[in-house]
Amino acid sequence: MTSGERPERPARGPVVGRPVPQELLTPANGEGSAASPPSFHEMWRDLSSVGRYKDSGGYRRYAWSGADTDCRAWFRAQAEARGLAYELDRNGNQWAWLGVTSAEDIALGNAVVTGSHLDSVPDGGAFDGPLGVVSAFAALDRLRERGAHFTVPLGIVNFQDEEGARFGLACVGSRLSSGGLTQKQAHALRDGDGVTLPQAMERAGHDPDAIGPDPERLSRIGAFVELHIEQGRALAARADADARSVGVASAIWPHGRWRFDFEGEANHAGTTRIEDRRDPMLTYAGTVLAAREEARLSGALATFGKVAVEPNGVNAIPSLVRGWLDSRAADEDTLATVVAAIEKAAGERGKLDGVQVRVTRESRTPVVEFAHDLRDRIARQLGGAPLLPTGAGHDAGILSASLPTAMLYVRNPTGVSHSPAEFAQEDDCVAGIAALADVLEGLACR
Repeated sequence: MTSGERPERPARGPVVGRPVPQELLTPANGEGSAASPPSFHEMWRDLSSVGRYKDSGGYRRYAWSGADTDCRAWFRAQAEARGLAYELDRNGNQWAWLGVTSAEDIALGNAVVTGSHLDSVPDGGAFDGPLGVVSAFAALDRLRERGAHFTVPLGIVNFQDEEGARFGLACVGSRLSSGGLTQKQAHALRDGDGVTLPQAMERAGHDPDAIGPDPERLSRIGAFVELHIEQGRALAARADADARSVGVASAIWPHGRWRFDFEGEANHAGTTRIEDRRDPMLTYAGTVLAAREEARLSGALATFGKVAVEPNGVNAIPSLVRGWLDSRAADEDTLATVVAAIEKAAGERGKLDGVQVRVTRESRTPVVEFAHDLRDRIARQLGGAPLLPTGAGHDAGILSASLPTAMLYVRNPTGVSHSPAEFAQEDDCVAGIAALADVLEGLACR
């Protein structure tokens, strides 16, 4: 935020009411800044430098950080370049609306919305999230160029803090809006430096006391379609004769995050006998191996991807090791069985090591079956696009309990994600934009 600039404040009250005037939904070519907005390549170029970490080449776009502020400024600029009505909601999610000039321009429950998120995991890739937002603007441009006749409002959204990289909980913006996260729970979140979510929001100019469920806003929406890079190789692995650039999500595996606290006894690394040690690092290491084995035997996934050590000295036996487990499975029973087995293994190893183990569930998302009617309609519209399940969580999955949602996946040739090596071919990205434009036209146009 530049010196003297006023912080952005959320819009007050829901936007509901009468149908949108047609002249607002279909602006004439040549009117205002919407006539020549930035192209897909220009948008991608401008966004690609924001939050990039030079040492790894990956991105560090954490919620309510400087990089996040820059991403949000980019989103607003794209909305304004297209003459769209811009909104910031109470939870920090950004909205850009076609054909909306007042709080009475959206008919309740019929809007079509697309978009994704702009934040990243630590040293994440360029495509996870941003591809969906950039493609949303590009798809709108394509529809306008071919004179599409919009009959319902069209929105583009950037959901806040989807990855949960800073505060440890994924999809904070969509969870708050849908009621899956309360204000009290959100206010208790803090980052690795001890900064609370309210403190971070206030520093970024947003009111933390305004956050909470937003059912009236979600009730505007008749369908939400999120485009995302595929986080896997299902499309790339198909036979050449069946090769597709775009697939349609069928379901999201149930998944969650659990914090394991291993409490031992700090001591001198050079003087404490092996038999006298209560080393929590040993219990942690044994639990990591147990998680891998339990996941392998069950056909599930289990990953300890984050760890914190106290006092974190080279010549000190730790007093505390804290590790975070991410686990996912094809069904609820398998997930519960795997996590229970990992907890049991941790407790048994802890007894051997003289280490106390405590497990806290930090988040849990049940299986998501996307709206079958919407999903199947989109697959048919795209010429029989393949239906793909995924173990990755998304805002579309969170919102699925509140409104009809669907997802499009753009082919990922290597399957790598949450890494600087994440990649999609330009032709596949263009195909994704075309597919999204066709889907939006089918939902929002005559």
